[in-house]
Formats: sequence, structure tokens, C-alpha cells
Amino acid sequence: MTAHAPPPHAAPNAASERTERWWHRATGYQVYPRSFADSNGDGMGDIPGITSKLGHLSDLGIGFIWLSPVYASPMIDNGYDIADYRNIAPEFGTLDDMDHLIAEARERGIGIVMDLVVNHSSSLHHWFQAARASRDCAQHDYYIWRDPAPDGGPPDDARAAFGGPAWTYCEEVGQYYFHFFSPAQPDLNWQNPALRAEIYDMMRWWLDRGIAGFRMDVISLIGKDVDARVYEEGPDLHPFLQEMHREVLAGRDVLTIGESWSVSIETGLLYCGRDRDELDMVFEFSHIREGWHPELGKFAPKPFDLVAFKRALFSWQDLTREDGWHALFLSNHDLPRQVSFYADDRAHRRPAAKTLATVLHLLKGTPFVYQGEEIGMTNARFERIDQYRDLETLNHFEEQIAQGVSPEAFLAGANRNSRDHSRTPMQWNAAPHGGFTTGTPWIQANPNFGEVNVEQDMVHSDSVFAHYRRLIALRKESDLVTFGHTVQLMQDDPDIIAFERRLGDERLFVIANFTAQDRERELPPELAGQADCLVCSHTPRGEIPRFLRLVPYESLAWKL
Repeated sequence: MTAHAPPPHAAPNAASERTERWWHRATGYQVYPRSFADSNGDGMGDIPGITSKLGHLSDLGIGFIWLSPVYASPMIDNGYDIADYRNIAPEFGTLDDMDHLIAEARERGIGIVMDLVVNHSSSLHHWFQAARASRDCAQHDYYIWRDPAPDGGPPDDARAAFGGPAWTYCEEVGQYYFHFFSPAQPDLNWQNPALRAEIYDMMRWWLDRGIAGFRMDVISLIGKDVDARVYEEGPDLHPFLQEMHREVLAGRDVLTIGESWSVSIETGLLYCGRDRDELDMVFEFSHIREGWHPELGKFAPKPFDLVAFKRALFSWQDLTREDGWHALFLSNHDLPRQVSFYADDRAHRRPAAKTLATVLHLLKGTPFVYQGEEIGMTNARFERIDQYRDLETLNHFEEQIAQGVSPEAFLAGANRNSRDHSRTPMQWNAAPHGGFTTGTPWIQANPNFGEVNVEQDMVHSDSVFAHYRRLIALRKESDLVTFGHTVQLMQDDPDIIAFERRLGDERLFVIANFTAQDRERELPPELAGQADCLVCSHTPRGEIPRFLRLVPYESLAWKL
């Protein structure tokens, strides 16, 4: 058992027949290291900077940090291209710094969940350097190679997720290697048992250093069959995850979260069902994809459709009602700032930020806070493509311009959906660059750091931070919030999210206005009457009226 974890005991929802785990009541917080806090003025966030801000995270009440990659890397994809799984990138610090962070976090009851990136490595990893030098070395089969097509070209016309072909030629061995992302990120060949053994040994090495678990990057890609062009959720995915559980995770009280862009309500319980022995929960993106253009993707986003969003969100609440567990999120390092995407980040920024939190944190599952979300940070609205640093954004800009998309149209989409909006520096105070660094930041700070920062938020009587802290505390205290069933209400309402949580005789009613206008709704008569207002974005109300008028982005939660 990890040192920060409380002892397990029977969960109060007997229907689930599950043992309570330490992470059921915990809230996760994602730290993107290069943008969180810079301790030495080089413009890059680092591990000592994270350690210096543990007080902020402890005050918030979080139970664990999901730490985006800090491993040694050439940083072609900001650390998601790992050159050494057992070492730390010098710009982030040292292994001693990492051990110190793990220990200091544990002292505050906070676990460190590492990012596990094992679908691919960096092309500079020593395995790949050996693999590309000779077909005869053992490491050659650690990667996916194919001979050229009869015309000398790639074996097929598969495209990489970051743009361009998915196959790159290597003259030294006369073969093409496969990369689902960029040529700097060759895919690992999970069909090789020796490779899997190396990965499992590395995972045990980190767990033995005291981390609290893993978030597994694009884990649904590891079972792929490239010849059949089946990449996501391939035929060997679940056998590999079950083997990983047997070899590494069984008997350890740690948390595992898989990331999958393909998982659906049809396949979700294959990962985290009660009897699966694979993962504890999955990051799924059905509610995110609802905002993307069906053909042009994320860089041509659609207007926000609340009904479609609710359909995706609540389908997973239904799926995990009796089995499995859900990872709850609206933001991460790959997504835009949630108050900018789902709501109004200008006239109603503060209440909108609180309302998004109310809805997410009062659903069943484990909520995740992305750094800066707890103070309502917003998208940056860059004006030029050279202000972006994200490999995906830059590659798709080149491709779409070549296809005839205008730079203005692409930038409009990028300003809504690029990954860089979540990667601008954390805004701590009104000092230059938001107090993130005394140097020049690797990516410019959002110009609104003077008005949107931790210090400024804390002095407000309606602090976004305080609202998050209240929601996080409720989950720790309340069996109803942690384990209650979710019952959706007003499912076809285009402006309102409403639901109940039920556990035995206890009931919680949550309602939120997702518009910039007043909205009035007639509530079911059984809801009206005296109730305990647990959370509100504006003013608490001592009873639930039959006819409820909500101001823009107002949300309330009553215990009946």
C-alpha cells in the first residue's frame, strides 16, 4: 500500500460490491511541468518548482498529482518522446529532485502518479539507436519495421496523427519504421516479449521509488495490428494489459488510468470492469469529440452543443453505475481551457469557471483538475502561427494551408482548440510572466495574467479556488457524492444541465445554467421545498423553488 493511502474498507454502495480504494474520494491535479513553476529562471518549469508549490495543492485538497513526463527527452513532443525512462530531463532537474518531490508530496498526503508513455519511445532512445543500426541486434525487434513496397515507397499510405506519412525510411537497415505520431516517436513493438519485460521492469522500478501509480498515455494503441491497419483497441490490447497487471500491478495499492481516444461505452468496461484485472479507470473523450468538426477535426471546431455534450457525459455515468469507474475531466494538456471552450471567459469568467467545476465534481467518478483551472485560466488567443509551439498545431497548419484553408480560418480554430492554450505558464501573481519565471518563458504567458492569477483570485470573496476547495472537500466527506448513482434530468434542454445523485435515502440535486442569459425552469414538485444548499456559484438559497430562475452561468447543488 502507498504511504499516503488510507486503509481500504467496504464501500457504502452495496450494489457495486467493490472495496473502497484510496482514490475513490481523491481528486487528481495534473501538473504540466514545463509550464507550472520555474525555480531557476531559465524559462522552463521544473521539479523543484513543483515542490515549492505543494502548499497550494495541499490547500486545494487534492489527493494525487498526475505528473506529465519529466523523463530524459529531446522534447520534440514536449517530453512525450522519451529517450531514457529511468532518468530525468536536465531542464526539469535530477532523480534526487524527483525523489524529494515524491517524499515531500507524501508528507502532505499527496501521491505522485507518473505519466507512462510506452506506445512509443524517442528516436534517440538507445533501443532505437541500436535498432536502426542493424537488423541483427535484439533491439531491432523492439520496434515495428516493414520492407519497402515494390516501388520502394512505404508499405502502405497510413498517415500519422501529427501529419505526414506514418512510415519513415531508415537507410541503414533498408526498412521503414512505423510511428503513429511523429518520426521522432517510433512505435514500440509490443509483440516482442523481451520488450514487454523491459517495460514491466521499468514500471516496478518507479513504483519501488514510491510513486502512487501511472497515467498510461494512448494505452489503447499498444495492441495494434499495423498490417491490418487496426491501430486503436487492436486484438492484443487487453491480453497485454492483463499481463501488465499480473507482472507489475497485482498486490500494489496504486492507481492506474488509461488514456484512449477510441474507447466507447461498448468497450469501456473491458478496461476497468470489476473482474477485468486491467486498469482502475479510463480517460475517454466522447464529450470532447462532440465539439469537433466531423471531417476537419479539432482545428475546425463546431459551436458548443449542450444536448450532445450531455448525451456523451451521462452515457458514461450510466455505464459505470454498477461496475467500473469513471475519470472525470474537461481540461488537460491536450485540450483548450475549459472556461473558454464550454462557457464565457470574459463577461462571466468567474461564475462560468465555478459552474463547470460544480457539474464535473458532483458526478460519480474521480475528478481531475488541470493546472490553472482552479483559478479560471483562459485560452491565450494568439494572433500569429509563430506564437505556437505545439508540434501538432504547427504540422496541421502546414497541411491545411496546402489544402487551401486560409491562415485566418486555421488560426480561428487553433485559438479555440490548440493544445498550447493549456500549456501557457501557470499564473501565480501579477509579476512579469505571471510569476512563473524570472527569465523568458518557453512559451509566452497569457496577457491576462495581471487580472487572472492565484494571488488575485484568493482575495475575491467569490474565489474560484475556494469553490474548487469546497467541491474537493465534499467528495472526501460525503458517501453520496463519492458513490451515489447519477440520474440525469432535463436531458433535452439546450441550456440547462440537471441531475440527481442518489444513495439509499439520500439525494443531491444539481442544476446549472450554461448560457449568458437568465433561464427559468419549472422543477418537479417532489424537488421543491426546504433543502441544504451545499454549493453555489452565486448566492446560496435555503429552499428549492418550484419555479427556479437562474442568472447567467449560475449553478446550485442542494442536499434534499
